[in-house]
Amino acid sequence: MPELPDVEGFRQVLMACGRRCVTDIEVRDAGVLQGVTEKRLRKEGEGRRLGRAWRHGKWLFAPTDGGPTFVFHFGMTGSLWCCSPDEPFAAHDRLVLTLDDVCSLRFRDQRKLQGVQLADDAAVDRILERLGPDALAVDRAELKELLSGRRGAVKSALMDQSVIAGLGNLLCDEILWRARVAPRTPARDLSGAAYRRLHVAMGRVLRTSVSAGCVPPRRSWLTGRRDDSEPLCPRCGRPLCSGRIAGRRTVWCPHCQP
Repeated sequence: MPELPDVEGFRQVLMACGRRCVTDIEVRDAGVLQGVTEKRLRKEGEGRRLGRAWRHGKWLFAPTDGGPTFVFHFGMTGSLWCCSPDEPFAAHDRLVLTLDDVCSLRFRDQRKLQGVQLADDAAVDRILERLGPDALAVDRAELKELLSGRRGAVKSALMDQSVIAGLGNLLCDEILWRARVAPRTPARDLSGAAYRRLHVAMGRVLRTSVSAGCVPPRRSWLTGRRDDSEPLCPRCGRPLCSGRIAGRRTVWCPHCQP
């Protein structure tokens, strides 16, 4: 599932295509359109020049010159590709924006759980109102303020996009493992030292993951061990545990995260 680092990578893909004019829109599967028809998408989107793309959490926004904003959410399997117009389509290319007739921006998504919107400024504001601050912008004091009143497990709080935007399952498990915090610990019961470790871990994991364009499955990371047949902690070598928290598979080390 794309998380903050992946979406930041998609922003870079969009910027690589350049701030060009949308000369054609091809909807290959209307199932990815969210709250907009193909007719309106083409009427309001074609002929517009893309501005500087920006991201908040897992959402990607591509404003146009004096017009609406293309809004992308990648669900579980979405991605963005900048291709040559004559490159053959992939099986799951759902939406294609041709830019200045020289490049092809393609929204690719197998499961179609989210998709693409066309939003005016008010609609963009409504999206942002539902989201917490972007995870990359949260300082230590704000992290404590956001989590300290939460009754549920700290992992559930970190994954709640209305609390902090951008963290998904892999990031949360990796951050908690590095901070030596058990994922079921009630967020409001964390000590000041735990909040400090959590903030340091979050910053380091996010910076490295953004550079990689994903949460890297390094063998020195929990992420690189979680899918082994008999996963062992990369830090202490003891067996990892697995369970479900907030409906998601959660992996942790009971020795390092007591």
